[in-house]
Amino acid sequence: MTRPHMLVIAAALGVAFSQTVLAAPAAVLAGNPLATASSLPFHYPAFDKIKDEHFIPAFNEGMRQQLKEVDAIVNTKAAPTFANTIVAMEKSGALLIRVQTVFYNLQGANTNDKLDAIDSEMSPKLAAHNDAIFLNPKLWARVKSLYEKRDSLKLDAESRHLLERYHTDFVRSGANLSAADKDKLKVINGDIAKLQTAFTQNVLKETNASSLVVDSRAELAGMSDAAIDAAAAAAKAKGMDGKFLVAVVNTSGQPPLAELTNRATREKLMALSLARGSHGGEFDSRELVLKIAKARADKAALLGYANFAAYSLEDQTAHDTASVNKLLGELAKPAVNNAKKEAADLQAVVDAEKGGFQIGAADWAYYTDKVRAQRFAFDENQLKPYFELNNVLTNGVFYAANKLYGLSFKERKDLPVYNPDVRVFDVFDADGKQLAIFIADMYARSNKQGGAWMNEYVSQSSLNGTHSVVANHLNIPKPPAGEPTLLTYDEVKTAFHEFGHALHGMFSNVKYPRFSGTSVPRDFVEYPSQVNEMWAVWPEVLSNYAKHYKTGAPMPKELLDKVIASKKFNQGFMTTEYLAASLLDQRWHQLTPAQIPTDVLGFEAQSLKEMGVDFAPVPPRYRTTYFSHSFSGGYSAGYYAYLWSEKLDADTVEWFKENGGLQRKNGDWFRAKLLSRGGTDDAMNLFRNFRGRDPVIEPLLERRGLK
Repeated sequence: MTRPHMLVIAAALGVAFSQTVLAAPAAVLAGNPLATASSLPFHYPAFDKIKDEHFIPAFNEGMRQQLKEVDAIVNTKAAPTFANTIVAMEKSGALLIRVQTVFYNLQGANTNDKLDAIDSEMSPKLAAHNDAIFLNPKLWARVKSLYEKRDSLKLDAESRHLLERYHTDFVRSGANLSAADKDKLKVINGDIAKLQTAFTQNVLKETNASSLVVDSRAELAGMSDAAIDAAAAAAKAKGMDGKFLVAVVNTSGQPPLAELTNRATREKLMALSLARGSHGGEFDSRELVLKIAKARADKAALLGYANFAAYSLEDQTAHDTASVNKLLGELAKPAVNNAKKEAADLQAVVDAEKGGFQIGAADWAYYTDKVRAQRFAFDENQLKPYFELNNVLTNGVFYAANKLYGLSFKERKDLPVYNPDVRVFDVFDADGKQLAIFIADMYARSNKQGGAWMNEYVSQSSLNGTHSVVANHLNIPKPPAGEPTLLTYDEVKTAFHEFGHALHGMFSNVKYPRFSGTSVPRDFVEYPSQVNEMWAVWPEVLSNYAKHYKTGAPMPKELLDKVIASKKFNQGFMTTEYLAASLLDQRWHQLTPAQIPTDVLGFEAQSLKEMGVDFAPVPPRYRTTYFSHSFSGGYSAGYYAYLWSEKLDADTVEWFKENGGLQRKNGDWFRAKLLSRGGTDDAMNLFRNFRGRDPVIEPLLERRGLK
């Protein structure tokens, strides 16, 4: 996924705050490394100089400066032109964009109590700051007047699209509302910002607080000795010497469930995972969920939409709730039927072993590995010795990018990092010129948000003369000192996936920062990253990186053949858990203000049942109370996007295969027609320009075993 941050084109926190900010002298940033663009290559952030205390003064001064720039735009006596209004807005807020980008990237990847407190303080102020620009009637009048005569302005295609996007952004931000309704919207936006921030922080703290703690090594039987040793060290670090601590990740399923032979331990871990945010205590998120759902529904109603999903989807390639409901609804029944068939296969193994229990959510991963071993004569642990992290990254991910796009990479140790485990690479284009800087932050930490994502510290723009500084973040458990980092197959795919986002950012070749890189609809942004996953098992790529970490021996062909043959295996489970979360996301956001329930878990259970995905052995990939994609703001009413994008992805994979696969001519075409274009055109137009037609769904159905 990409991790979006707040749109930073605008300013205001109401009159009182606005006046205070405007009064602040620029001198408050004396000695602040955020005050000016970094002097490091490509404006790479000076992480060694940036301190927590630098952020609030820089935020405030950034808002003050942008307000001043906006005032200059609206108060000029010159008639509105594209240059003095739209381009001027694109150039505004340089300081605020810089501080916001660095802050939110660090707050996701390397947070602490101070950064969390700053986030809580600044998020409503930034929301109000945003409102001040988009709800500024004079600025709106200038944008509207240009939009109405756009046909006569003789703009190039990218500039015209920028004008149209600004018009859309203003309308969707409430520019056409009455003064009274604008005031209501400002309050709602401030509330949403505060609530989303609280939810995000709750999820991380609850995840850390929900770690599994056991008393003996025997309870962790099945896990490797190195993993058990790491659990002992983690417990000791928490003051629980002699015990064992297994951290929880932010999905319903937990990686150790595939290995733990002790069913009681599996059930305890699964129960801890599923209960997060809903069992009382300091980090219970149920009340936050209800408040967020209500505030979003109120916002949609105020803006004239039936519900928040209708508001959100209007600006996506899906366009409306009917289209999303149709896609998800059509796949739900066959997915669950497949999952039930898979459950029967798992139950057969349990019965053969005289287990004496019905297969449950805690058992699925463990017995899936057994069935996989029977059916394909291998298990996941056979793969891991061939998936050493550095080999996967440099000889896999980077190698594929070299073969397909001509990129080369050189690690550098001289640039500062915010954590010693972070690696930095210069990225060079096929002509030898430096294209970007790539940051690889691969290991899990207790102060790092869960999941995997890409973000940018600097976005490419010819208007600003900037190149991309892009980062990938994974959450791979760090082994004990001296031990190799061996990945699961899913972690390998994730590394290729996130680098697909990175390529989207690095290849950006646009003029305006509004369109840079991954600035595309949510249900399109996952598409290029999903396409990049195909190279993980492409024979030429895999043979270059899948080598035994001890012997250097290549992965045996018969093992690879089994991996490829098993790609449709367990698709019923994977599709059902994803659909259940996607449908929950839609159900919450298709409510009107009057329909907001009072019982979060009751509503969740009822919704899963009504949608036909209430199959207990396969819980949603995210339950409501730890569903960060949905309730932290980034993918609200948009979690379906992965499946929507996968339709495009599956069709594109077929195109690559039809045209010879891993060849420069194919990479160059994909780059020129789609990856380099960012948001400069309608997303589906970009796809059609690349593919030559609209996407078809058959490759997706075939991939997921649903045909």
